[in-house]
Amino acid sequence: MNKKILIEAAGSPVVNWLVKAIKDNGDIPVASDITGESAGKFLAGEFVKVPPHNDPDLRRFLEHILVAAKIDIVIPALDETLPLWAAQKEYLACKYGIKVVISEKETIDIFLDKYLTYLFFTENQIPTPQVSLRQEYPLIKPRTGRGGKGVRVIEEEKISMEGLISQEFLSGQEYTVDCLIDHKGRPVYIVPRKRLKVTEGKSVHGIVTRHEEIIDLVEQVCKAIRFFGPINIQCFATEKGIMFTEINPRIGGGMALGLAATENWITLIEKYLLPGKEIEEKKEIKYGLRMYRYYEEIFV
Repeated sequence: MNKKILIEAAGSPVVNWLVKAIKDNGDIPVASDITGESAGKFLAGEFVKVPPHNDPDLRRFLEHILVAAKIDIVIPALDETLPLWAAQKEYLACKYGIKVVISEKETIDIFLDKYLTYLFFTENQIPTPQVSLRQEYPLIKPRTGRGGKGVRVIEEEKISMEGLISQEFLSGQEYTVDCLIDHKGRPVYIVPRKRLKVTEGKSVHGIVTRHEEIIDLVEQVCKAIRFFGPINIQCFATEKGIMFTEINPRIGGGMALGLAATENWITLIEKYLLPGKEIEEKKEIKYGLRMYRYYEEIFV
């Protein structure tokens, strides 16, 4: 029987290829967003409107929506709702049989906080730039947040650091590593890709690249803490070597390239990861595969 799979943030870049992957697997995508004016609403065919992430009744509304829409699987994509999905994962599975593809809440809490992420990297000997809660370094970032929102370089001006971190500035080639993690916390795929062009924090041109040092370090990360499902990891190749900066414990906007270079991860999630089965065979990674992004219109 076809599964109904809920995807978040129907206006984001991740929706187009995720809808295609779900349909290619013979399943039914159900897009969701806080507004009905999202392209994903029309790409998916089925759509549910959800409250904003700061709605005090969000948990109750989501539970009602999932049951009413007869959702079988949830693939979270929005940082703001990850803690809620992680906290409700066991409850939704036991009461309704709804499976949420997400890591445990303890893991989510670490990697949504850039300072806790820095502490994790340093404690586990993963190379990372220096980070401080004080204004010690020129690169200023929100302690929580996604993409490039709120990131700036400040040389001399003194500012309040409430809710912010400062980070050693890095220069070099930026990489994103698309990973699919199985039910035992083991990487099924580790796919490094160079971010050759980035617009508003989103990758619009990239190439899959075999980088053994990055692959080895990602394996070290996955041994230090348990993930589940799709995640993406940010790092730089600098003059000092590889430096890891962030881990996004969710599906990412540029992950279409990692999927195109391997196989349909929706199939793997549904057939192997969620039932807790061993994956029988993996595909060879298509190193050298490039991705170019462009806008496409929808008329309704």
